[in-house]
Amino acid sequence: MERTLTGSPASPGIVVGPVHLLRWEVPEVANAIVRDEGIPAEIARFHAAVEKSRERLAHVRDRVAASAGPEEAAIFDVQRSMLEDAELLKNVETFIRQNLAAEKAFDLVMLEWRQHFARHAQPMVRERVGDLTDVHIRVLTVLMELPDHDPVELPKGAGAIIVTHDLTPSLTVQLDREAIAAIATDAGTRTSHVAILARSLGLPAVVGLRDATERLTSGEVVVLDGSSGQLLLKPTQAEIDAFRRRAQREARDEAELLREAAAEAVTEDGERVTLRANVDLPEEAEHAASSGAEGVGLMRTEFLVVGRATMPDEEEQYRAYARVVSAFGGRPVVIRTFDIGGDKLPVGGFPSEANPFLGWRAIRMCLDQPELFKVQLRALLRAALHGDVRLMLPLIVSVEEVREARALMVEAALELAARGVPHAPTLPLGVMVETPAAAVAVDTLVGDVAFLSVGTNDLVQYTLAVDRGNANLAQRYTPLHPAVLRLIRRTVEVGGQHGLDVSVCGEMASQPLMAFALVGLGVRTLSVAPRSVPLVKRIVRSISAAIAREAAEAAMGAQTAAAAEQQLRQRLFAAVGDAPWLNAGLPGVSGSDTIRG
Repeated sequence: MERTLTGSPASPGIVVGPVHLLRWEVPEVANAIVRDEGIPAEIARFHAAVEKSRERLAHVRDRVAASAGPEEAAIFDVQRSMLEDAELLKNVETFIRQNLAAEKAFDLVMLEWRQHFARHAQPMVRERVGDLTDVHIRVLTVLMELPDHDPVELPKGAGAIIVTHDLTPSLTVQLDREAIAAIATDAGTRTSHVAILARSLGLPAVVGLRDATERLTSGEVVVLDGSSGQLLLKPTQAEIDAFRRRAQREARDEAELLREAAAEAVTEDGERVTLRANVDLPEEAEHAASSGAEGVGLMRTEFLVVGRATMPDEEEQYRAYARVVSAFGGRPVVIRTFDIGGDKLPVGGFPSEANPFLGWRAIRMCLDQPELFKVQLRALLRAALHGDVRLMLPLIVSVEEVREARALMVEAALELAARGVPHAPTLPLGVMVETPAAAVAVDTLVGDVAFLSVGTNDLVQYTLAVDRGNANLAQRYTPLHPAVLRLIRRTVEVGGQHGLDVSVCGEMASQPLMAFALVGLGVRTLSVAPRSVPLVKRIVRSISAAIAREAAEAAMGAQTAAAAEQQLRQRLFAAVGDAPWLNAGLPGVSGSDTIRG
């Protein structure tokens, strides 16, 4: 039997621990008939299952409220209210009276409701589909006497490796960081939501394993290697010992890199590179500030929304932003407005959209819902009193969108002034360059923005027409494709001509070989995961900008991504030699290899 499962490395680190299998999917329900005399008992069985599910949801809610806060826990109140809906209960009873078993009756009603909600004209109704699915799973689990796979029951210190198909928002908010040591999923890629979240939480992770949930059972011990993207099944003691020795070596390498956290990122020929941190959650701010980062290059704000039953109000948002801004003591903090949609969906998302990455998301949604957007803008203007806040707009393809957003920011400031609330009068406004349209026509944007930031996660996806969350396409998601490199170069050149700072804040900046390429393309501001700051700083200090430029030119002239990668590898290793820190737990360019590949 094959003992190694291979996926995509998502977050570095080695963990030896027991599997906690999380099968959060609607089970298959076979047809079953109930005799006439058994109908009253079947209805009673159904109501008992509903009551048990409601009790379970109350328990989950209390656990999440204690660990993540009442706002995140509110999603479970919504789900409990669904199980009190008189129409839903009546419809299930009607099917049972037609001699259907309770599980089949409930299954049919929930399928009908989910389809109805998904087609609804109102986005807020469509967003309830995820909650309906959770309720569907929960009640069927009770009726069919299936194992309860909720992650909340893991004891603290369990060191468990969560293995699931994918992590939904309602599952994500339940994760107890003191019980979970690592994450493995069938779906996803390095740039999918679950991978970014794992890196942000500092949890080793492997994604895109395809069938891990079918191959593994709860309780069995495995080795997860987040650097190579592999899971080792049934490891021998000798293998476990070898992995633990390697983990110790990687920890020493990382500790060595951390000693350089305070050093300046200057190339051997004197070119200075500014390194900032990406922040996903407010509670990461203090750690990110101690990583050696010179501010925040990307604070993602949609994690205030994902998995929530309601949008966060102005006060809650203000506190979250102010915490991050204050942690960095006057250093720049670039905060991205809500990038909701695609793979970051609030309370179930927008399931009626066939192509959510091309749909109603990010700046489009914000501009179409100005009252929702102005709540965020008011919170940001207030947080700016605590430091240097800069505002970044996602998925911009037209200067008209920038101007609309600026007009709403002016309105938000006037509203705060009318209430007598202290705030900054305005904020520097920048845009993410993450579509070919924005990169090709970047000259049409420069007159209306204060800075540019290249979002490589989406730029690669849109340029190559490769869904970055599709594990089947992981090998085709190649950030070093010459087309991508040329679009980045154009953005840097046009920005430089107009005196604008151009940064890169996508995952590309966190990987050694790609950071080398970006320096060669002329990028002088990189924003990376906090854990990656010391490694990228060592890369910068170990190369010359001249060699990086030569390597980038060769890569842009290559015919394929593989050829571009080879050009960069040769020159990087010629520059730094056989440096052990180069393999400090971060993936290199493609799927399963490290930088040494």
